[in-house]
Amino acid sequence: MLTIILNEWKILIRNRGVVYITIIFVLSLVSIIWMGIVQNNNQKQIQISAQKHVRSQWDNLKPMNPHRAAHYGSYVFKPMSVLNSVDDGISAITGNVLKLEGHVQNEIMYSEASQSIALSKFGKLKTSLILQYVIPLFLIFLAYSAISSEKETGRLKILVFQGVSIFKLIFSKSISIWLYGVSLLIITISVQILLSSIDFETLQRLSYIFMAYSCYYYIITCLATYFSASLKDNTSALSSILATWIIWTIFLPKIWGNTVEKLHPLPSRQVFKSAMKEDRSKGIDGHNPSDKRREKLKNKYLTEYNVDSLKQLPINFDGIVMQEDEEYGNLVWDKHFGNNYSIFKKQKKLYQLSGVLNPFASLQSLSMGFCGNDMVHHLDFLKKAENYRRYLIEELNDKHAFGGSKTGNWKWTVDSAFFKSVKEFNYKNPSIEDQISHYVRDIVFLLIWVIFTTILIRFYINKNILL
Repeated sequence: MLTIILNEWKILIRNRGVVYITIIFVLSLVSIIWMGIVQNNNQKQIQISAQKHVRSQWDNLKPMNPHRAAHYGSYVFKPMSVLNSVDDGISAITGNVLKLEGHVQNEIMYSEASQSIALSKFGKLKTSLILQYVIPLFLIFLAYSAISSEKETGRLKILVFQGVSIFKLIFSKSISIWLYGVSLLIITISVQILLSSIDFETLQRLSYIFMAYSCYYYIITCLATYFSASLKDNTSALSSILATWIIWTIFLPKIWGNTVEKLHPLPSRQVFKSAMKEDRSKGIDGHNPSDKRREKLKNKYLTEYNVDSLKQLPINFDGIVMQEDEEYGNLVWDKHFGNNYSIFKKQKKLYQLSGVLNPFASLQSLSMGFCGNDMVHHLDFLKKAENYRRYLIEELNDKHAFGGSKTGNWKWTVDSAFFKSVKEFNYKNPSIEDQISHYVRDIVFLLIWVIFTTILIRFYINKNILL
């Protein structure tokens, strides 16, 4: 087998057309990677600068009432990693800026796509676009005539009469073309490592990316050589593998995606907001002095401190009410946002099942996941940002309640020293080891396809057609 593989590579290298195309393609690939890294680094620096500016504004707030500061709020940014330049996944659509303030859980905003002047069907020219669409097409055009050409020239019979196993011949040709794709993948990963600042976590994620794409390229090349060996001529082989590739990359994702949305639909924005507003109205109202639930809370604290009026309380009851209002709001947000997040998870799990029919779906899921830009990582950011918002507002309300002011004294203020004492939001993407369980289905389906295409070549080649 090694002899056949080496011979195939010699033929490949002697083909000037393939060599020239490969050189041009590699140079283009390196340029795309470099431009992606430069753009990603620029955006990252802008984001870091914006985050520092926001924190500086917070640290240097003029003396104000803590609850007013809660309405003033702050901003957090979803951090960008080196791997955004490889596959930015859903990040360009979901946005990366979130405002944190009292009484409301905001949605993330300022997506890159919404601010783009020129949008294409495929989005920006990212490395993932080349890896998922262009390289597989290269492999298809190299593999579709691998066996059919040998049949048409009669060379296949000569090789078989010389004692070459049909399986070894076809499998060796598949491996030789697969190694071409793997070589391009190695170049991509190597350039990414050389031009970026890589830590161990990123290196680990890149290694998983390499394995996922290698499996997909193997599936493509084995299937192409199978069609080449099973069908009578080059045209039939090329038509079959291209039709399969188009179904995998264009039709199935759209059909399955629409099906998933029908089976697990999200509520419309209007329905979502109306339901949340209705539930929110059932809780205590921190800004309504005549609210009956507020009256119950007042009596509770009057009894606890053994006083007759709010003015006699040693604390600021307004801050207590605000935090009570916030706690009830948290329950409402957990219910409604939690329901949406649960639907997102169900959609993802159901979409992953399409990997049974479509290895491209599994590849895309793994690519986005390993780059840290899929729904799993996005929801992790939203959860931790919301936890920080609750910490921030509670700090402000507690200061308002127990910081030394009395009930009704809304002119009471705190200085910048207090605002500086509030911890800054510090988010890091979870390690891939902690998240790998979310991608077990994709990994299993991709490996099943690897085994399936190998079995196709091994047992289902019609020798009569070949000879």
